[in-house]
Amino acid sequence: MPKFDHIRPFYDSEVNEALRSVIHHPMMKALMSFTFPDVEENIWKEQLLRTHSKRDFQANFIYNAVQMVLKKSSEGLTTSGFEKLDQHTSYLYISNHRDIILDTSLLNVSLLEHGLVMTASAIGDNLVQKSFLQALSKLNRNFLVQRNLSPRELLQSSKLMSEYIYHLIRRENRSVWIAQREGRTKDGNDATQQGVIKMLAMANEGQPLTEFFRKVKIVPVSISYEYDPTDALKMPRLLAEANDEVYVKEKNEDFTTLLSGIMGQKKRIHLHIGDVIDSELDAIATQGDSPNKQIQSIAQVIDEAIIKGYKLWPTNYIAYDLMNGTTQFADKYTEKEKQVFERRFEMRIDIENKILREGFLAQYANPVVNKLKYQNA
Repeated sequence: MPKFDHIRPFYDSEVNEALRSVIHHPMMKALMSFTFPDVEENIWKEQLLRTHSKRDFQANFIYNAVQMVLKKSSEGLTTSGFEKLDQHTSYLYISNHRDIILDTSLLNVSLLEHGLVMTASAIGDNLVQKSFLQALSKLNRNFLVQRNLSPRELLQSSKLMSEYIYHLIRRENRSVWIAQREGRTKDGNDATQQGVIKMLAMANEGQPLTEFFRKVKIVPVSISYEYDPTDALKMPRLLAEANDEVYVKEKNEDFTTLLSGIMGQKKRIHLHIGDVIDSELDAIATQGDSPNKQIQSIAQVIDEAIIKGYKLWPTNYIAYDLMNGTTQFADKYTEKEKQVFERRFEMRIDIENKILREGFLAQYANPVVNKLKYQNA
């Protein structure tokens, strides 16, 4: 549909031409050399020239690139919950958001391994300003979320985005990934922005809101990294906000964060698939609340599922105890793990600065705080 042309990924009929346009780009050579270090350049170039679909590009190239990232920057990925999904069904995956590229890439690697429908995934257009990155994202089935718009443009863009997501799920049987909020979580508090749910609901025409969301089959996704490679990169913004200053990004900051997230050390990673949100919609429908109240309730259901599915690591418990000056969770980590965390902490920020110290620890401690809230509710 032409109206989606400026945000959609490539059609399969456009894939080979797009690959030919970027095959000699130095960044493509860097990506392929990283992914296939023992393969000669002419071999991977020939394989790329024979690629005519997004699925083949993802399965034969991106899948291997992500496996290499996991090998070099982590102690492995574990998953849970995929057995609940149907191989022929499309879903709307709503996920907590830690890493710009990897959150969705790890989900797609896992979906491919389980024989499930891979996702079209939202990505901010600010991250793909360079022509090569835009081509790569469109080859990898990303669709563009437009940033920095006027209120009127934002409304039009949101409606188009909503229609496109609904079109993908209901007309093309294509799963979709979207983050529960705009931008990565900076403080470890995984909360769904109601604006995201409102945007999704814009495609609804006349039917009860709960029926609309039943049709798109929301699946909450929890992704947990033992170490966040961008933890210290979030601190300048935190410091500016604490001092009531307007934070201005450095030139190429998004790109630096993107690379740090991909190649920085993460240790263990876990990805959990929650249950399709369905029976909860019955309860929300019977309350007979206003659409805004229903959207609020749906966001809360997603939040609870993401927090319950979030795997806590020793780093989370260590940060909680350090932040609160307790030994409440000392049985959840070893003394060595605590020393490694503290050394990393001291090397990455000025620990004498109270704002930086508390902000850094909060990123890791807040998932524990949020789990405790739901357990005690």
